[in-house]
Amino acid sequence: MESFTNLEKRSDNYTNRYYRLDRMHKLLEYIGNPQSSFASIHIAGSKGKGSTAIFIASGLEAAGYKTGMYLSPHVSNYRERFTRCGSYFSEEEYVSAANLLFSRLDGFTFSDQWGTTEPTTFELFTAFSFTLFEYTKCEWAVIETGLGGRLDATNTLKPKAVVLTPIELEHTAILGNTITLIASEKAKIIKTGIPTFVSRQTPEALQVFRDEAEKVNSRMFELTSVVESLHRRTTVEGEHVSIEWKDGHITTLLLQMRGEVQAENVALALYVLTSLGVYIKESTETALQKATLPGRMEFVDPTIPLIVDGAHTVESLRHLVNSMVQLYGLQGSTLLFGALEGKDYIHMARLLLPVFDTIIISQPGTFKKSDPEALYQLFLDEAKNMSQAPQILLEKDAYKALHLAQQLSAQVRPILATGSFYLAGDIKKAYGLYQEERRKVCL
Repeated sequence: MESFTNLEKRSDNYTNRYYRLDRMHKLLEYIGNPQSSFASIHIAGSKGKGSTAIFIASGLEAAGYKTGMYLSPHVSNYRERFTRCGSYFSEEEYVSAANLLFSRLDGFTFSDQWGTTEPTTFELFTAFSFTLFEYTKCEWAVIETGLGGRLDATNTLKPKAVVLTPIELEHTAILGNTITLIASEKAKIIKTGIPTFVSRQTPEALQVFRDEAEKVNSRMFELTSVVESLHRRTTVEGEHVSIEWKDGHITTLLLQMRGEVQAENVALALYVLTSLGVYIKESTETALQKATLPGRMEFVDPTIPLIVDGAHTVESLRHLVNSMVQLYGLQGSTLLFGALEGKDYIHMARLLLPVFDTIIISQPGTFKKSDPEALYQLFLDEAKNMSQAPQILLEKDAYKALHLAQQLSAQVRPILATGSFYLAGDIKKAYGLYQEERRKVCL
């Protein structure tokens, strides 16, 4: 699939020739519209999409529905994108669904006034997820947009509900450089007559969503209208969450998926599940507490500890830092950090510099463009204004960066790797290699 036009690797010159829905609609029609075989929930937003998705999917599974889930990107394994509620399908099912898709695609062509074009990688991934869920007879599927919403390949669904998580500045070269512009792209997954569920938003984003919902006659359900307060506390045991609803009842959970940001994600999921009539108190809450995803404050090695997280916006980093401080205090932590081009480097640096004793800038893989040298220089420049600046180092190679962090931490200081899901995946891989080498030395 990666041999096809791959928009995920592009960072400029996006045009409607490549980034559009007419080809995807034709492709799905050609292969028999597999997305019509299951009920779906469509999720867009800047952060929290994956976590909200696994919470919703877990609730649907707890209610007795076989539920597929399509997320991106993956952390360590492509199969993370196409799962049954976070768990892998069998290898036979993946292979059979892929063979079915490509047999159906035989002879497919697409032409318009610009000429003939082939499907993109993400279009094929999306078609594969729909085919897989059809082949495995999923009753529901929770589908996350890959980028934006308006022209995203997943915006070919006719879902039972639309879910919008918080909006931040992201992918500004593609989606626009203001919250209003980005929200306008995300808002286009709102459908006529389909209920829309919205998490806490900035006033600008919320107004865009309200306007779009009114325009297409979609009833909008705002989380802030039903939640009085959220309380959360990150501990070694998990994330303690207490949701006080405006009707007076309280939901108390101990989530296996840590991070203070999960309180709002799980509250949004509960709101969706309740509104859809699939909330079964005891079984639903048990399922939500057990739900996990790779790269969400994931303890790769609890003894060091080594934690990886895919936070890649300023607000998600803020929540992550707050959780780290709750666990380990303000002193003694090492940060492995890498971010893709187009991110809010300056505010990220200003948030992270006062918290960590050592910061190692690394490269978040090679799948998308990044400039670790420029990021390193920016951190150095920002640190000049500090009275007590952390040690800032540059090591592009993930394996060497992890080894350096472990040497500096001397096995007693926590290590956090964050800034990109691609970096999280590279650090997990590097850790596996490092452990294998240590095992061979011991033998």
